[in-house]
Amino acid sequence: MTLKLFNTLSGKLEEFVPENPPKVKIYTCGVTVYDESHVGHGRSLIVFDTFRRYLEHLGYKVRFVRNFTDVDDKIIDRAKSECKHFMEIADRYIARYYEDMEAIGVRPADVEPRVTDHIPEIIELIKRLIEKGYAYATPEGNVYFSVEKFKEYGKLSKRSIDELIAGARVEPGEDKRNPLDFALWKRSKAGEPAWESPWGEGRPGWHTECVAFVFKHLGETIDIHGGGLDLVFPHHENEIAQAEALTGKPFARYWMHNGLVIVNGQKMSKSLGNFVTLKEIYTKYHPDVLRLLVLSVHYRSPLDFSWEKMETSKKVYERIRQAVEDYETLKTLKVEETAEGGVHPLYSTIKETEEKFFKALAEDFKTQEALAAVMELISEMNKIRNEAFRTKTVSKAALEAYGAAVNSIKNTLRNIFGLLEDVLPRCPVREVVRKELEPASAVLDESLIDLLVEVRQMARERKVFDIADKIRDALKEKGIVLEDTPFGTKWKRA
Repeated sequence: MTLKLFNTLSGKLEEFVPENPPKVKIYTCGVTVYDESHVGHGRSLIVFDTFRRYLEHLGYKVRFVRNFTDVDDKIIDRAKSECKHFMEIADRYIARYYEDMEAIGVRPADVEPRVTDHIPEIIELIKRLIEKGYAYATPEGNVYFSVEKFKEYGKLSKRSIDELIAGARVEPGEDKRNPLDFALWKRSKAGEPAWESPWGEGRPGWHTECVAFVFKHLGETIDIHGGGLDLVFPHHENEIAQAEALTGKPFARYWMHNGLVIVNGQKMSKSLGNFVTLKEIYTKYHPDVLRLLVLSVHYRSPLDFSWEKMETSKKVYERIRQAVEDYETLKTLKVEETAEGGVHPLYSTIKETEEKFFKALAEDFKTQEALAAVMELISEMNKIRNEAFRTKTVSKAALEAYGAAVNSIKNTLRNIFGLLEDVLPRCPVREVVRKELEPASAVLDESLIDLLVEVRQMARERKVFDIADKIRDALKEKGIVLEDTPFGTKWKRA
């Protein structure tokens, strides 16, 4: 099935053809490490983590690079406010970032470069731009890229240089020649981080670091450059200008941009103070609930975040998880031998589901349609389950077909979407992370929960319903949800 992607550069849906198949080179912009990661960051990270898994499923050999910006005005300001070295701030939030990624199931990139480890490469890149006439140094020790020298500037964001100049201005204290010119090297102020360079002590501009990372770790042309829609201009536009001014080659063959996370009509951001941290999410919900919410919306569309939507996503997650776990219960029922001849109709549904699933992903990575196909399969599985629970018997054909459906779900949702990884089987690392984040007093020992469930069952059998209800309510307060089934009471953590 041919994979088609929407290329921001062309504004069209294009067939994906990597430069050197089966190798695929991907770069996505990472985080500036001065604070906790929030849902807006999480969306982009989950989208490209899932897309990477999908490409690997298709047989591509993916080399994936995602950076850390570990020196920046915001990091410096944070360090000053806490009276700490800027690297201490960066190291702290990089460590927290890795905790968050482990919790939400985002795999590390193959290379995760930091700005402070690549100062020589950045300086060399700037020197080459000056030599080719695309950049200039000022007496004050700054270096700027001359936008008017790069005639294709604006091709990614579909803006003309004349229109951009009309709306731009030089800020007080800036020494650039043109209001559109952007900093490649910034003179450091007293007390700020600084590195020696041919232009004096200073530090890199934000738009330069990613080009240096790509050139070093992936080469002059990559297959896919990704990031949030808010990075199209000016960040990605400025990357193209630098890279292509130096090489004369396309910087990226395809540009993928995910839509923004919106809260009450506004972009989720730290500057607006309307953000929800990833840690707040996965201490309240199973991490898969967030992944499901992200993947239930097409990656290029806005994601309107609310706690109500998280609750809806939680119900979907529980339905998926229950369908998979019910297979073990079905196997305990009386199995009736199936008469010879005929194939259970669920097999046809499985085949149709897989066809819909992969067709949706091949058509610009429509994860929402792929999920909808899986939920249709689960509806058919539930019909088998409900009938079996009613009669306490299951046919051999139905049981085998149900098992095949479970395997199909594992192969799609777990391997490609990164869901159910801590259920089938459990992921010990993620469980440790979750338990460490919960107050010790709130975590009940499983043997104690089993005992309380058994006591409640005895109370129900003796019709002492007030005691049974008190136990149920007390467990609910501790985040333990009980479910009464024809085969006894099951429990799970909310």
